[in-house]
Amino acid sequence: MKSKKNKTYNESFQAADIFDHLDTAVVLLNDQLSVLCLNPAAEILLGVSIKKIHEKPIELLIPNDDFIINSIKEVLATNHPFTRRETSLQLHEHSVIVDLTVQSIQTKNLETQILLEFNQLDRHIRISKEENLLAQNETIRALLRSMAHEVKNPLGGIRGAAQLLEKELDKIPDSPDLGEYTQVIIGEVDRLKNLVNRMLGPNELPNQTMVNIHSVTERVRSLLKTDKSRNVEIFFDYDVSIPEIKIDPEHLIQAVLNIVRNAAQALSEQESSLEQENKIIIKTRVLRHFNIAHKRYKLVVKMDIIDNGPGISEQMQERIFMPLITGRATGTGLGLSIAQSLISQNSGIIECQSKPGKTVFSILLPISQEL
Repeated sequence: MKSKKNKTYNESFQAADIFDHLDTAVVLLNDQLSVLCLNPAAEILLGVSIKKIHEKPIELLIPNDDFIINSIKEVLATNHPFTRRETSLQLHEHSVIVDLTVQSIQTKNLETQILLEFNQLDRHIRISKEENLLAQNETIRALLRSMAHEVKNPLGGIRGAAQLLEKELDKIPDSPDLGEYTQVIIGEVDRLKNLVNRMLGPNELPNQTMVNIHSVTERVRSLLKTDKSRNVEIFFDYDVSIPEIKIDPEHLIQAVLNIVRNAAQALSEQESSLEQENKIIIKTRVLRHFNIAHKRYKLVVKMDIIDNGPGISEQMQERIFMPLITGRATGTGLGLSIAQSLISQNSGIIECQSKPGKTVFSILLPISQEL
């Protein structure tokens, strides 16, 4: 016969199965205000797994928030539900803004349990920003395709006319210098055509295969070893348990290289003290039940590329993935735009968070199929 503890544990995980597909974070407590279960959204929000917190007091889960703890106790005592909008949830290392609902429920054995529901508002803001970013990029790409067609036609005419003129000039005796002018015209036309092609980004469909993401980062490591022009140290922090993902490896390599090289250039240009080490960290982790824009996946891989450079202004962060937008005088403004396009073609997205001393570019890619 199963013990009461094991029965409670199993029942709590049966409840967790019901909550698994919810976007909102759900926490179930017993009448002693000990944790019975968390759904995956709650594990992500609170930064802890159910195995570590099971049957532990709620104070360990929300350590710095007497207001919420007292509200839970009041619901337990009165059986009256409690709701608070846009409240700040104080966690171990940070705070988040949530809508909070607390209510008591009765089990079939007439036991009282407390159900907490956290609706993370900044998470919805993030999803909305992702959707806007993807829609914005698609609009820009459509505009660029239209512009490219209009630009390439006259460029082709100019190049053809210059080639014909060069042939005619060759017939004129004692005029070797005139041919140099036609070569300048042809060279500049080709340069503009290449610029337009780079603005459009990759045109071929991704050649997706099952890939270990760390084989990609190790390829990036080997490529970066050859670049000794910048005084930047690169560190790697891997979650080796990440399963293979279906992606075009060349697309991911190019995207990571574009981001890392941008970071390295920003670090090399900043005025740093002798004590500060210019460094970039490439970190991989798995997220469970995570949204990429409007799609929800059971498993998502997150690759963070972190640097301790000067940071990116908030205004620039809103436009940094647009073509020809750059914060550096020597930049082309194409590297991040191309990286975003490459990752988008593989069902992922790149996000950016930055402040002075810490900039994080996060590449999010689905591991599993959409839920």
